[in-house]
Amino acid sequence: GRVPDERPLSALPSPAARLAAFVSILVGGAAGGLIGYTLVRIQCDGDCALPLGIGALVGAIVAAGGMSVVAILVLRAIGEWHEVERRERSIGR
Repeated sequence: GRVPDERPLSALPSPAARLAAFVSILVGGAAGGLIGYTLVRIQCDGDCALPLGIGALVGAIVAAGGMSVVAILVLRAIGEWHEVERRERSIGR
């Protein structure tokens, strides 16, 4: 029989892909925090420390949550793409 020279199939994305997803979630959260802070700053007069903090926190959480969904979908799509390529190579296309 033939000995496979490829690594075994794994659903775990490569370390570089996981790092890129993590960094994108952090950047998205920072951008969301900045947007939330700015939206409150534009609308608030007087002592706004607490509302500014809440706006930044909510913005960061919402943006990071949304970015994590996108990152997971991208990582799954990459995994499926690699699986399709592996299948095509194995049948000799």
